[in-house]
Amino acid sequence: MNLEYGLNDIPPRKVLLAMSLQWFAIIAPILIIGSRIVADIQYGDSLEKTTYIQKVFFISGITLLAQLFLGHRLPIVVGPASVLIVGIYASLDSGFSSIYTSIAIGGLTLFILAITGSLDFLRKFFTEKVVSVILILVAITLSPVIMDMLISESSIAAYNLIFSILFVILLFFLSQRVEGFWSTTIIIWGLIFGSILYTAIFPQRFEIMTSGFGSVFYQFNLELSFRIDVIVPFLVCFFALAINDLSSIYSVAEMMKMEDSESRAKRGVSITGLSNILSGIFGVIGSVNYSMSPGIISTTKCASRYALVPAGIMLVSISFTPIFISLIGAIPRVIVGSVFLYIMCSQLAAGLSMIRIKDVNSGLSVGFPLLLSIIVTFLPEAVLCNFPSILRPIIGNGFVLGVLITILMEHVILRGKR
Repeated sequence: MNLEYGLNDIPPRKVLLAMSLQWFAIIAPILIIGSRIVADIQYGDSLEKTTYIQKVFFISGITLLAQLFLGHRLPIVVGPASVLIVGIYASLDSGFSSIYTSIAIGGLTLFILAITGSLDFLRKFFTEKVVSVILILVAITLSPVIMDMLISESSIAAYNLIFSILFVILLFFLSQRVEGFWSTTIIIWGLIFGSILYTAIFPQRFEIMTSGFGSVFYQFNLELSFRIDVIVPFLVCFFALAINDLSSIYSVAEMMKMEDSESRAKRGVSITGLSNILSGIFGVIGSVNYSMSPGIISTTKCASRYALVPAGIMLVSISFTPIFISLIGAIPRVIVGSVFLYIMCSQLAAGLSMIRIKDVNSGLSVGFPLLLSIIVTFLPEAVLCNFPSILRPIIGNGFVLGVLITILMEHVILRGKR
């Protein structure tokens, strides 16, 4: 690529500031959406939501800086892992201690796999077809979360749904007609102008609650709860997270012709593991490296990792700015859900574009897990309760069951039919 600034180049001050603001404008909405969705799932109190969002910003900023100087040392976006939202949503009845203990255990497992060089063994199971199905499964199994965000207010649920459909269509329309800075930052503009538009159509009262300056360090998850029925599904989620992490690191490393991509991937996944351990202790969703970075580098012609350093510092600084975080908490749920729907549609499209169906057997290895996952995701609670407790973590979780069935179909049942 014809880059203006390479990996270890430090751009002039004005260029550095401009690039940093652009990276920040890309990372911030990812954190806003991921943290708001989980905060809304878990809490009804505005103060608790604000504290949760503060912690996510703090850990994401620390993780980004650690990756730039100690981990993969590449210009890669860091943010909450969508696949962990699946695990959190499916395990709400198990209690927060069990959920975040499982996230810490998943982070520790990831760290051990990375430092022992066992990730190569894991990668053998996650072929291109398996990865593509996982992308689709995440979108499918998060559809109940999106539905809850869109129709939370029953009195105007129908109007909210109509508004959301039209708004998402508008986002896709604009995404096809803008380029450069506007294209890469369309999510944050969607949050800002979508909130203004929705509030103008449906006037509402905002409840702004500001927590303390140091709320980031309050309410740690110190009550460890080891429940195998929660840990097992999260471990499956973390295996998918590990492949996502590796793909993001390798895509940027190969794009920039790095000769030490293996060591960078090892260090990068190690930091991701440690970050998820920290997330479990803080009681928030864990982070992952996002795969959108190559497109951003191609657009900006800047691959300097130092351009992300001010962005990381801004994320940490914002976590200690309760008034800013409280404004994030005031974004209407419908707008957060609509933008998340836009993101999940893009992820679904990415998964579909990767699938190569050449015959009936190829279609079976994709269709059966997806259809089964949809059935399980929308099973009534009364049916799920009848499953044996030892099988419920697998059979009762659409994502976990879908991933395991995909691997079984790909590597065992249809292996001889390739």
